[in-house]
Amino acid sequence: MTAANGPANAHVVPGQVRATARVAVVGSLNMDLVARVARMPLPGETLAGQTFAQVPGGKGGNQAVAAARLGAQVSMIGRIGDDSNGATLRAGLESEGIDCAALVATPSTPTGVALILVDDGGRNSIVIVAGSNGALTPDDIARHEAVLARADVVVCQLETPPATVMAALAAARRLGKTVILNPAPVTGPLPAQWLPLVDYLVPNELEAATLTGLPIGSPRDAVVAAQALVAQGARNVLITLGSAGVVAAFGGDDPVHVPAPRVAAVDTTAAGDTFIGAFAAQLAQGASTDAALRFAQRAAAISVTRAGAQPSIPTRAELDAAAC
Repeated sequence: MTAANGPANAHVVPGQVRATARVAVVGSLNMDLVARVARMPLPGETLAGQTFAQVPGGKGGNQAVAAARLGAQVSMIGRIGDDSNGATLRAGLESEGIDCAALVATPSTPTGVALILVDDGGRNSIVIVAGSNGALTPDDIARHEAVLARADVVVCQLETPPATVMAALAAARRLGKTVILNPAPVTGPLPAQWLPLVDYLVPNELEAATLTGLPIGSPRDAVVAAQALVAQGARNVLITLGSAGVVAAFGGDDPVHVPAPRVAAVDTTAAGDTFIGAFAAQLAQGASTDAALRFAQRAAAISVTRAGAQPSIPTRAELDAAAC
């Protein structure tokens, strides 16, 4: 793997730590309704749950919290409902030191929710109801472009409307920012005009399979998928494989498999978001891609040993202590 950062951030010297690292996250915020079950129910089956919790989540919110806890100054661009869930989500972000000036309350639409089942193996199944996330518009991006202009790294996902994601990617590219896209959830190949706007494409194995049409059942399959995404025009690709690690293709180099730290998983919810937030924070601090990847893997490994989405995300101090 190379030690270069994304081409849009060429003014950063790899390995040179910035005094201030700024990340802007454009994306979703949900209230997660989480039930733990012994196993996933079959169609038409009713199971008794073990526990229930209501915790802040949403891919955008999770990634913002991860970046903030792991060393970056973070701003959030998104929409919540003008309701109790929205107030709770805003308060949670603000308690992490996240700038919420561009987090807009939408009176006519409730805050998004995610219905999450977690089984005894730590695996999850998730259903998302977009709610106010679906009300985030390209006009919101234009209105808050100054937030993107202040950032070193801009992070997007696909839990907001495609036109809004496109507007954020285009604005970030025009402003010369390093751009990370987490293509989740995804239903097919990305629009052709998106990939030139993205420095780091970070799908999991299911998303990579959907993007490429290739089956992924092993790291070797993920290498082939990463090669296909690079051939489609992706600059840098990281395919996260859960406990199997990450397959990364940086700067035209051949894809390589980087195994994950071995831990006992309790709940994998937000592990991918933790990885992306940690990776973004490290890039914003001027870390090399290799160092950022391994830092992000360590953060994600800690997150899966804890229950919940945002409650599972570790701090920089915890990572530093674990490395000693």
